[in-house]
Amino acid sequence: MDSLLTPEQIAEKLGVKLSTIYNWTHIGFIPHVKIRRFVRIRESEIMRWLEKQAVAGRTKRGPSVL
Repeated sequence: MDSLLTPEQIAEKLGVKLSTIYNWTHIGFIPHVKIRRFVRIRESEIMRWLEKQAVAGRTKRGPSVL
């Protein structure tokens, strides 16, 4: 069985405020599970979600814009 993390644990791992995690779960931005009134996040799901959020960097430097 996959580990269920608390919003506090996720906030610490991601370096964001706890209120941000609750807001993201409320709007459905991050995957989560509600067990009655408790929000929990599966560790494997948050890792997959993070992979999808990654943005590739540029391979070449483009023209300078002033």
